[in-house]
Amino acid sequence: MQPFELPGFYMPHPARLNPHVDRAREHSRAWSHDVGILGPDDTGPEVWDENDYDAHDYALLTAYTHPEAPASLLDLVTDWYVWVFYFDDHFLERYKRPRDLAGATEYLARLPAFMPVEAGAAPFSEATNPVERGLADLWTRTVPLMSREWRERFAESTHNLLQESLWELANITDERVPNPIDYIHMRRRVGGAPWSADLVEVAVGAEVPADVVGSRPLRVLKDTFADAVHLRNDIFSYQRETEHEGEINNGVLVMERFLATEPQRAAEITNDLLTSRMQQFENTVVTELPLLFEERSLDPAARLDVLRYARGLQDWQSGGHQWHLRSGRYMNEGAVTGSGLVPSGLPAPAGLLGLGASAVRLRSLTRPPGPAPAEPFDLPEPTSPDPALLNPRLAPLRRHAATWAREMGMVGDDAPGPWTPDVFAAADYPMFAALTHPHASWPELELINDWNIWIFHFDDFFVDRFKRPHDFLGAKAYLTRLRGLTTGQPAESAAAGAGNAVERGLIDLWARTGEAMPGDRAEFADALWELLESSLWELAGRVQNRVPDPVDHIEMRRKTSGTALSTGLLRYGLGAGVPAGVMESGAIRSLHDTFGDIVGLRNDLLSYRKEVEHEGELTNAVVAVQRFLGSGTGRAAAIVADLIDSRVRQFARIVDSELPIVAAEHDLDAAARGALARYVEGLRLWMAGDLRWSTTTGRYRTPPPSMPTGGTTAPPADASRVPTTRLLLGPTGLGTSAARLGPPRQPIHGGSRP
Repeated sequence: MQPFELPGFYMPHPARLNPHVDRAREHSRAWSHDVGILGPDDTGPEVWDENDYDAHDYALLTAYTHPEAPASLLDLVTDWYVWVFYFDDHFLERYKRPRDLAGATEYLARLPAFMPVEAGAAPFSEATNPVERGLADLWTRTVPLMSREWRERFAESTHNLLQESLWELANITDERVPNPIDYIHMRRRVGGAPWSADLVEVAVGAEVPADVVGSRPLRVLKDTFADAVHLRNDIFSYQRETEHEGEINNGVLVMERFLATEPQRAAEITNDLLTSRMQQFENTVVTELPLLFEERSLDPAARLDVLRYARGLQDWQSGGHQWHLRSGRYMNEGAVTGSGLVPSGLPAPAGLLGLGASAVRLRSLTRPPGPAPAEPFDLPEPTSPDPALLNPRLAPLRRHAATWAREMGMVGDDAPGPWTPDVFAAADYPMFAALTHPHASWPELELINDWNIWIFHFDDFFVDRFKRPHDFLGAKAYLTRLRGLTTGQPAESAAAGAGNAVERGLIDLWARTGEAMPGDRAEFADALWELLESSLWELAGRVQNRVPDPVDHIEMRRKTSGTALSTGLLRYGLGAGVPAGVMESGAIRSLHDTFGDIVGLRNDLLSYRKEVEHEGELTNAVVAVQRFLGSGTGRAAAIVADLIDSRVRQFARIVDSELPIVAAEHDLDAAARGALARYVEGLRLWMAGDLRWSTTTGRYRTPPPSMPTGGTTAPPADASRVPTTRLLLGPTGLGTSAARLGPPRQPIHGGSRP
């Protein structure tokens, strides 16, 4: 019996069937015999027999998901899907069931050799099994159709799809069920949907232009598509994976165990998240693509390619759903059977629209605008595996910071804006720099401190000037002005045109940064504008009165917290000697993402009250989780805290397991390995220092009503001391409060930091 009834899915677009489906069936069956997917396999037990293959009907999948593809392209895409599903089942039988992590690692390490990026290049190895033979053949047939840029993207997607199967195997081996929100992010990497999105470009004959493929709107389209595909698959495959495969990497199971609920409710929550991701897709098409087209001045042909790609992703969602309802691979008893289709142009039946779809949209759009009373809750215990260290130059740094902030006009008796002298002193920004960069020299510390002060000031200025009045166009124009101050104008002429403290501070810092790191200023500029422009995303949500779903929030939180800028400042002092190739490796990118998640999500906990109650902010992880799951604030905060803890563990795993491999691949000598170790230690100390400052600074205390928004109460009597922050020793997460020792946790206080 089925463990739950299938929920009502949100499916506003009717599926269509490609007329070449029968030809694709015949072609792919013959191809499967040719490469050894069907028939005798001399490398091990047979994975599929003819009955399995017929029941799965992958040609029906591609005919539904690519309804307008020409016959030859439908054949090619069908072969790709036969191959990827075979790989999944082959990996299950050979490595997941026996939990052979070492063998899986060796097996996966061979597969990139069959994906040379250069057109016409031969594979680097000779195929020895059906997976390798199929990949070699498919790669050779596909690469001539697409550009080099696409081939590089698709090779990366395929590599991620294959390599991240190790994450699933590691979870099974450790019997570890991930956090629900963390699961969505990792499922995107493990699942095949990003890979499928790249194949959509092949099927519709339209490549996404290279200059916009990395933009936020295109990334969101791909990510939301992937999340919806994976979550739908998790709902349909729950019974198969949990009862027959021993799988724990399933969204329904994650919700069931983590939220301690029954399978039916877990499936409904998973379906709500699926709906939310599809509605995020729609919102992006309508609100962000038109702006992107104008900002990048795309010609009509390029715009059409993007829209054809978006429609192709939409077709995939509808067609993939229809296939799940019909394929013998999944749990679909009592669902749609036969070959009937919703006629084109007619409304979809209510069951396909999903009765809960409007509720999901209402949850994200019906929060009362403006500040609202914050529901009090206990602050989950902040943790850090590393002790915080203090730079001995704190005292002169405080004197310098006070002088510089006055000179720029950020602080003063008559200075406009959110900072009074008392507010500035209570926040103690020099303490932040001294704690996050304990080993920095005086010139480095001075520049880092001033950048930090400027960022904090910009954040508060942006709230007052643009967020509160919902002035999106004014904000875009102002950011354009700031960019102009850093692009080619002499410092003197730029300073003459500075109209406020934000502009004066940026001009001063930009000139000093060019002298301090002339070779890295372009990369530093990219990091700066990533931070500043992410403020527009927050403002757009406020204008729409839209609470982001948790996945979208976490993806953007890395940018709004200034991850790239923080790591850029850290490299300024500690990154010397680490080769550029190492800094650009996937392991370091993952390390930076994990670092950004820890810092940003931890700040969301600390800043909840000020952001919600005093600023009317919507882009806070606690708000996003609370609104999406319909939970109390305390439960939402506990989920965010658990996610932070999981990221702390992930940081350690990357350092222990992935960085040694990167060092070996780049043949680092002792000096380079030492530089890499110092940089990683710098990230650790940054996070420990940030936690210490965040839990003691006056910026994160609830401002009294008489104090301007952004203000704080006075600092501790002896602000030169670094107060101790008790580390949590023992279990963390939901249901573990009884194991915690020490004084009661304090109610959460407010404060906001980018």
